[in-house]
Amino acid sequence: MIRVRMSAHDAHYGGNLVDGAKMLQLFGDVATELLIIRDGDEGLFCAYDNVEFLAPVYAGDYIEAVGEITAVGNSSRKMVFEARKVIVPRTDISASAADVLDDPVVVCRASGTCVVPKNCQRK
Repeated sequence: MIRVRMSAHDAHYGGNLVDGAKMLQLFGDVATELLIIRDGDEGLFCAYDNVEFLAPVYAGDYIEAVGEITAVGNSSRKMVFEARKVIVPRTDISASAADVLDDPVVVCRASGTCVVPKNCQRK
């Protein structure tokens, strides 16, 4: 799991909207960690076969990204990912106010395939 706060630097569009590609970057980091744990190697991300953007993400939101290996081949690893908004800024109260969401908001789901070459697998 990775939890990060989206910054003003991550905002790419009007209204401090964060580019959806930022969620895919987080999924790539989650995939790397899963592959290191499973194979002792970072591997390579080959392809996403499904990506769904489900809710907007804004600068100041805290996003939690998780993933799971769902199938293991000789060198391929199929994975699923989910990104959730867990904390939101409350600038209507003050510049530094924020709320932890009782029910995290799923902002993105994806699935894809990574590869760890046989000669790089250490576990």
